[in-house]
Amino acid sequence: MKKQQEYDAILKHMAYFPDGASPEEIRTALKWPISHVRTMQRRLAILVKENRLLVEGVSRARRYRLPNDPTVASAMTVVRKNEFAIPLSAEAEIIRERVLEPIHLRLPVGYNREFLDQYRPNNTNYLSDITRRHLLEIGGSHGDLPAGTYARQILNRLLIDLSWNSSRLEGNTYSLLETERLLKLSEMVEGKDLKEAQMILNHKEAIEFLVDSASDIGINRRTILNLHAILSYDLLGNAESCGRLRSIPVGIGKSVYNPPGVPQFIDECFQQIVDIASRIHDPFEQAFFLMVQLPYLQPFEDVNKRVSRLVANIPLILHNLSPLSFVDVPIPIYVQGLMGVYELNRIELLREVFVWAYERSCLHYSAKRKELGEPDPFRMRYRDLIRETVVNIVRNQMTRSAAVEFIKRSANESVPSEAKTRFIEIVEIEIMSLHEGNFARYRIRYSEYTAWRSVW
Repeated sequence: MKKQQEYDAILKHMAYFPDGASPEEIRTALKWPISHVRTMQRRLAILVKENRLLVEGVSRARRYRLPNDPTVASAMTVVRKNEFAIPLSAEAEIIRERVLEPIHLRLPVGYNREFLDQYRPNNTNYLSDITRRHLLEIGGSHGDLPAGTYARQILNRLLIDLSWNSSRLEGNTYSLLETERLLKLSEMVEGKDLKEAQMILNHKEAIEFLVDSASDIGINRRTILNLHAILSYDLLGNAESCGRLRSIPVGIGKSVYNPPGVPQFIDECFQQIVDIASRIHDPFEQAFFLMVQLPYLQPFEDVNKRVSRLVANIPLILHNLSPLSFVDVPIPIYVQGLMGVYELNRIELLREVFVWAYERSCLHYSAKRKELGEPDPFRMRYRDLIRETVVNIVRNQMTRSAAVEFIKRSANESVPSEAKTRFIEIVEIEIMSLHEGNFARYRIRYSEYTAWRSVW
């Protein structure tokens, strides 16, 4: 390796240590053999001399860190291309790069109790004041009304959106239209695993539980356990595990993180999470804290992420804020955000996914659409094909099942593989949003629209 490559490698890996690192920690991160210790010491000395690194302490207490200038870290960090629509900071990109390293290069880690212990409600903040104000502005409270009023007003839409998106993030293959048919008409898709339908139906019941019981629920042990029981119904090998904290070890697929396995410890940490969350005043901070800490603990045998996504909606429902339905959130980056928490105790990537996801959700439920930026470039790129597909469905008077197959066929014939899922989702949303007051934008005649609605 050439000298400049060695300097770049050191600076790149130093970005992983915002609080500084010892020479041994740096060597381990670089995966340099012990024979390279002196070479590394010389490189560190040069970087300090050039003011590209700072050094603190002496002898064994010596630690190196990047200067407190965010441009230094970002300029020296080579990250993987962000293929998602979510704009990421340099810190978030660094986390992505680390969790995308081959699993054999990542060090196994266990549960870090300090990550929870160091959080002080209303003092520690995962979300900045600016971020919380922004979220409040776009998701704004919908009047001084009883808890859950706004969620009840949009319940029909929320049931489909949140049930489908939360299930999709678990790898469920039902499309949006198939989900609508299942929830409205109890029609399951032939050839798909029955567990996929059960997962979606469980989400529907869990959301109804949260909305219907808004005046009685809260961030407490009873609510979270019951939520797990509903979401996990008929999906666990041991039915007695529904609504109970786990007493067996679990693992995380494709991760080096090992969750705690001692039942008493799990119970203590779970109660601590609940106690801390219940004392957080800001609903967005409360929601994100739960999305971080519940999956990290893995308190249940399974269905932990689903529980965290719905629990995160409790403070939003109680404050009559726009809900978080995870619309448009790509599965890979959501998982990578969680892996950053699991393996690094770093929240930056998951936080940026959370904020972006809430902004997207508000596009569906908030009147402040114009404040959320420019039109979707994906929709603009495929505008003609989206329009053509919608028009064909209406003019050919397709039923829901026929429309699902036609949309998939259109995507397979005309859309690159990496864009098919997004295209299918957008067309299905357009079809589901078609009504008497907007059909004309597709140059569809009223007689064509009413004929289609009669078979839809």
